[in-house]
Amino acid sequence: MIMRGGSSKGAYFVADELPPDPAERDDVLLRIMGSPDDRQIDGIGGAHPLTSKVAIVSKSTRTDVDLDYLFLQVSVNEALVSDRQNCGNLLSGVAAFAIERELIEVDNATISARVRIHMLNTSSVAEATIETSQGQPVYGGTTVISGVPGTAAAVRLDFDDIAGGTTGALLPTGSSVDVIEGIDCTLIDNGMPVVVLRADALGITGHESCAELEANVALTSKLESIRLRAGVLMNLGDVTDTTVPKLTMVAPPRGGGHLSTRTFIPHRCHDAIGVLGAVSVATAALIPGSPANGVAELDGNNVALEHPSGIFEAAVDATSTETSVDVARAGIVRTARKIMDGIVFPRTA
Repeated sequence: MIMRGGSSKGAYFVADELPPDPAERDDVLLRIMGSPDDRQIDGIGGAHPLTSKVAIVSKSTRTDVDLDYLFLQVSVNEALVSDRQNCGNLLSGVAAFAIERELIEVDNATISARVRIHMLNTSSVAEATIETSQGQPVYGGTTVISGVPGTAAAVRLDFDDIAGGTTGALLPTGSSVDVIEGIDCTLIDNGMPVVVLRADALGITGHESCAELEANVALTSKLESIRLRAGVLMNLGDVTDTTVPKLTMVAPPRGGGHLSTRTFIPHRCHDAIGVLGAVSVATAALIPGSPANGVAELDGNNVALEHPSGIFEAAVDATSTETSVDVARAGIVRTARKIMDGIVFPRTA
């Protein structure tokens, strides 16, 4: 099934319909998506990291959750499939997909179903609350999210204990500020490993378009150099061929939010901002003395992040100290929609 989840789009599969061996599975997915090829012309990928994603879903073997969800990022122009990160955008479609595939059942009288999802990439848990009618997902609604045209039914995502899911700690270096190549950075992992740094420290305003930023060779080279060093500091090792950490440049808000962002994921500029990346950046903004905190105009723990196509709001239940922040829970609202249900034919070679 192809679904839009949040501001991303991906292929959703039931786990037992793919090869159990990871290498065989990844080979099939590369051929399904049409990678490696800049256009993904011979597959169903959309020729961009945000539309070359895969969600694999199954009934959970755990007693405290309903579903297991594995996210895979399929590279567009390389023969690479990565499980090194979560994806909160595709997560927003997991509960609906599971109902469609009869992995879980919803009573006909239920109008709001809560589904607990084990995110296998980081062994953390999210709760999705979705609208249902007659035991089926409701996709139509009035909720608007930036980066997606039109309206749809709201999907509430709540995250518990996601801090350090990939790196082992909310602040993997133990510091709220690390200096990498002369630039103050916050290395943070509250659902997604992210390097947060001030745009003006890199000689830009932080309000440029994605096209401008991607064309700035000096900037992209500097960001990649910082990312490689940050990967080691964040306990991720050599990240040359991985999609984490992401990099978010922050600046004072201009469009009604609390903080302006431009995010590289890691080599393309995100047209919006990823769900769990946004949670990490919002958390960084709450840490006194951090680069994000220094430019944010905050009003409580609800942080509205401006991005190239709108505003993303993240609610972080956190207690701040002089040097850090203790995160109890984070929540966001997304939407999702079923686009196509059918049979895909991977290329043979």
